[in-house]
Amino acid sequence: MRLTLHTDYALRVLVHVGLRPGALTTINDIAAEHAISKNHLTKVVHQLGRAGYLETVRGKYGGVRLRVDAASIRIGQLVRQVEDDFALARCMRDAPDEACLLDSSCVARHAFSEGLDAFFTSLDRYTLADMIQAERGKPNCKAACG
Repeated sequence: MRLTLHTDYALRVLVHVGLRPGALTTINDIAAEHAISKNHLTKVVHQLGRAGYLETVRGKYGGVRLRVDAASIRIGQLVRQVEDDFALARCMRDAPDEACLLDSSCVARHAFSEGLDAFFTSLDRYTLADMIQAERGKPNCKAACG
């Protein structure tokens, strides 16, 4: 399984704004610090805003900031919301033309499902606050991170 760049960028955005509690941060600032396309970040920020993670403020002095407490954002839940495909095999898709020919007797399908459940159980043990705290501990973060 492989997470998309969209998820990577979403995590970077949330950590970035989480390091600056209450302060507005622009997409330009995030793009420059993380060397990410502004166009990609705009899509990510839009999705995170619609999902309720970010508050977006328009205008000359606008920007984004966390809308919710970082400790309430479970990484597994965030990944579930940002990613759109967790089918580890073709037969795990909901499309009728990709249904498993072996049906319920397929051991691989059950094993993949259990593995995916374990993956999310592990991710759900961590919060955005955990990621922010780890980032704050990095030597290069002391001056730049509030």
